[in-house]
Amino acid sequence: MPKNSKVVKRELDDEVIESVKDLLSNEDSADDAFKKSELIVDVQEEKDTDVEEESEVEDERPAWNSKLQYILAQVGFSVGLGNVWRFPYLCQKNGGVVEPECEKSSATTYYWYREALNISSSISESGGLNWKMTICLLAAWVVVCLAMIKGIQSSGKIMYFSSLFPYVVLLCFLIRALLLNGSVDGIRHMFTPELEIMLEPKVWREAAAQVFFALGLGFGGVIAFSSYNKRDNNCHFDAILVSFINFFTSILATLVVFAVLGFKANVINEKCIAENSEVIIKLVKMGNISQDIIPRHVNFSAITAEDYNLVYDIIQKVKEEEFPALHLNSCQIEDELNKAVQGTGLAFIAFTEAMTHFPASPFWSVMFFLMLVNLGLGSMFGTIEGIITPIVDTFKVRKEILTVICCLLAFCIGLIFVQRSGNYFVTMFDDYSATVPLLIVVILENIAVSFVYGIDKFMEDLKDMLGFAPNRYYYYMWKYISPLMLLSLLIASIVNMGLSPPGYNAWIEDKASEEFLSYPTWGMVVCFSMMFLAILPVPVVFIIRRCNLIDDSSGSLASVTYKRGRVLKEPVNLEGDDASLIHGKISSEMSSPNFGKNIYRKQSGSPTLDTAPNGRYGIGYLMADMPDMPESDL
Repeated sequence: MPKNSKVVKRELDDEVIESVKDLLSNEDSADDAFKKSELIVDVQEEKDTDVEEESEVEDERPAWNSKLQYILAQVGFSVGLGNVWRFPYLCQKNGGVVEPECEKSSATTYYWYREALNISSSISESGGLNWKMTICLLAAWVVVCLAMIKGIQSSGKIMYFSSLFPYVVLLCFLIRALLLNGSVDGIRHMFTPELEIMLEPKVWREAAAQVFFALGLGFGGVIAFSSYNKRDNNCHFDAILVSFINFFTSILATLVVFAVLGFKANVINEKCIAENSEVIIKLVKMGNISQDIIPRHVNFSAITAEDYNLVYDIIQKVKEEEFPALHLNSCQIEDELNKAVQGTGLAFIAFTEAMTHFPASPFWSVMFFLMLVNLGLGSMFGTIEGIITPIVDTFKVRKEILTVICCLLAFCIGLIFVQRSGNYFVTMFDDYSATVPLLIVVILENIAVSFVYGIDKFMEDLKDMLGFAPNRYYYYMWKYISPLMLLSLLIASIVNMGLSPPGYNAWIEDKASEEFLSYPTWGMVVCFSMMFLAILPVPVVFIIRRCNLIDDSSGSLASVTYKRGRVLKEPVNLEGDDASLIHGKISSEMSSPNFGKNIYRKQSGSPTLDTAPNGRYGIGYLMADMPDMPESDL
């Protein structure tokens, strides 16, 4: 390569290097310029942000640190001196804020009639449904429906609680009441006999009616529950046991009620003595009563009932002519105990008012009303079972569907009793639908068993089922004494109903007390209609049976005949399981009229099923003429 060319190349390389350096230097300057411009932009944005924040700070108002500060500020502003001197003056000037109805009655009475029932002034004034009572009614029937929808398999388990819980509550109440002042006075008043009253026919009529209704006879529940027992169940022992428990429960409940009412009477009596003692002190200061006639040991600041009665008797003797003008009360605890309260008033007014004086009264109130709920549910179970069981046995309908229908229908009928005037309809129903018609039904039951079916046949059936002959006492009771007593009770009830004017006790709001009112014309029509409807099923079923509109032999039913321990079964269109259940699984047994004794009892070592007939299988019992069997067959 020529020398000149090398020089030229070197120069060119130097120029390229310088060009690269220039480019790099220019790039650095560009980066510096970009960074400077970015910094300027950031500074400008920060300035704009600061300006915006400053403007927002200037526009935003101070806020309360908490909601409580705001509420206290408002309360402090609104509550002022006017609340202290103006509002009390206006209340006093314009009659106060307490309703006259509440002022004239006790707190418990007012709450029961005005808040719980919201009762109307008469039966003619419906007032619409009481939504609180309607919800309670719906809840009660829902519980009954759910408990009974599976039959005794579901309701039987609930009975453990609903039947035993009331006894726990009653025992707790009895123990607590006996520790209160005045409870012994109430129990003493309960057991103090009044022989002159016991000679009145009314007492015996009411006693007989109480025994009759306490056992629930005639409602169908007793028969319905008993139909689920085995045929060899000892019904004699069950009848005695249930009657004794019922009697024991009545005595226990009466002890509790009188002990609590005795405590209540003692509280009211102490208040009466304190108020009248102040009146006596004022009369002594005014000179109307001389200080000399007051015994020196009497201390009016801590006066006892005995000392007050002594002072009262002395003043009554000394001021015999002027005594009525003194307006003094004798304050006798017996007078308070003699103020009898019946029906719903006893449970929801008198007893509840007594519980308000209990220590820890809310707890005892909850226990008491839970007990009432359980007692009511137990009665509802028996009543609805008495309706469902015969229908299921007769028409073979599904029990679940029938239970829902019956409970729904009962709820709809119950809406009559949850109106504002519903309490008056409860009184009407109790007086006219649950007395005379029920007595008529039971009299017809007694006549049907003792005379139509035959008391001798019935006694023979009992002997076969129990394994021993019932006492002859029952023979005379069922055939002679019971029909006469029931007939006498029916006549006495009708006479009493005729002598007593048909009416009800209405709550008068202006007077804050009850007042007797007569039923209107349509009310009397309803009364007699309820009596007629209550006994209507008896003639209706009789006509249906008489005209063979429902034939027992049309279904899988069988006539079963008992005679001194032997059973004769008449096959009537039995198929499948029904035939094997009644007659045995071997076809040769089905036509044989002679079965071994105690056919329905399990024999030791035998796998034979217990095919005891009862209401579930729709078996009717008929007695046929058969020759007497030898004693060895019994």
